[in-house]
Amino acid sequence: MYKSDVEAADALKVKYEELRKAIAQVIVGQDDVVEKVLISILCNGHSLLVGVPGLAKTLLVQTISDVLDLDFKRVQFTPDLMPSDITGAEIMDENRNMKFMKGPLFANIVLADEINRTPPKTQAALLEAMQERTITVSGVEHKLPAPFFVLATQNPIEQEGTYPLPEAQLDRFMFNIWLDYPTYDEELQVIKNTTSDRKVSLEHVLSGEEILYFQQLVRRVPVPDNVMEYAVKLVHKTRPNEHGSEFARNYISWGAGPRASQNLILGAKCHALLRGKYSPDIEDVQAVSLAILRHRVVRNYKAEAEGYSIEDVIKELAK
Repeated sequence: MYKSDVEAADALKVKYEELRKAIAQVIVGQDDVVEKVLISILCNGHSLLVGVPGLAKTLLVQTISDVLDLDFKRVQFTPDLMPSDITGAEIMDENRNMKFMKGPLFANIVLADEINRTPPKTQAALLEAMQERTITVSGVEHKLPAPFFVLATQNPIEQEGTYPLPEAQLDRFMFNIWLDYPTYDEELQVIKNTTSDRKVSLEHVLSGEEILYFQQLVRRVPVPDNVMEYAVKLVHKTRPNEHGSEFARNYISWGAGPRASQNLILGAKCHALLRGKYSPDIEDVQAVSLAILRHRVVRNYKAEAEGYSIEDVIKELAK
């Protein structure tokens, strides 16, 4: 597709700018959120978007799917949703033969809308799909299409009618991205755009084949030893054991696992490429560390009592 990795890296930066401009026609602000979601896609990861209702989480995912030439399915998670509703099930056809009817997970981009509105049994049905890219029904394994991404939205768990996601499933998400309220100017622009007859026509910027190519390009990016060591040390510092930091022992009840180290390096590689660099530095690791560690580090009661947010804890460890 490209003559060299350098040429491909330059092309990726150009494509990224085109994606941002296209998405900005619909989504006002939220630049960091858009960047993190695109990084997760280019790293073959999944993202969890967290925010109160009405912050355009669903619209953001739909817009990203519109600018990518990929098959898109949306699943509204509800308390009565069953695992077979998303994976598919075997049914009997007119000839009385059993055949498998594919569920909405058989798509390139799956929007799991309000994922924490459904009970843990159905949440767990996503685990195999997210990690193995396969679904097993009645003992038969079915491969999911490539590329495959789960972009899930979640309401804050303090809200009524929500079920906390299991730690095992949270760890499958590369990024936990928080959406905040728009600024005054951004909200003014949103109101102007959405209360008029303005129509936006989005064109495809990246194909599935290009995404798979760029995912392999990210894997080939060289990483200096000092950057690799910084990422692994940062993850080790989150663990409240004899190898962790004193801060972790005081304020953390549960630290991040090896998947966090893998994601820090992959995220830093992609972050560097999108900024025209051919190799990541420590600043690239720090740029993605909050979204990668936020859902993998659990504060203890002492941290909560002393007013340490999970963001404060991670920023202290990243120093």
